Amino acid sequence: MPITNQQVAGHAFLRQMYADSYFPDHVVDQGRAVLLRLCERIEAEQPSDLEALYALTQAATEEFNRLEAEFEAAGSEIETVAREVIAEDFWFVASAYGFTDADVEELIATRDW
Repeated sequence: MPITNQQVAGHAFLRQMYADSYFPDHVVDQGRAVLLRLCERIEAEQPSDLEALYALTQAATEEFNRLEAEFEAAGSEIETVAREVIAEDFWFVASAYGFTDADVEELIATRDW
């Protein structure tokens, strides 16, 4: 399903992680895919309130939790820089879909990183 939100479609997700050789591109690609699937779900399900949005973002956060093993296998990890970049992109997604009052910590409340 193609993304219809033009702001999201033109966004370079996880840009800072791609720019840092510490983070292997093939694993960052998987993280980018998680964020794009999140956007597709938001467009398909059209959450009507923050609780519905948080359910979607927290499910995507759990996908990032599972990626930690992939990062470790590639000699990397979801550390301070990655945590900030990922959180910023979750916030970007929420605000791009009109949820500017979303709490970034609540968006990623299920994180293990």
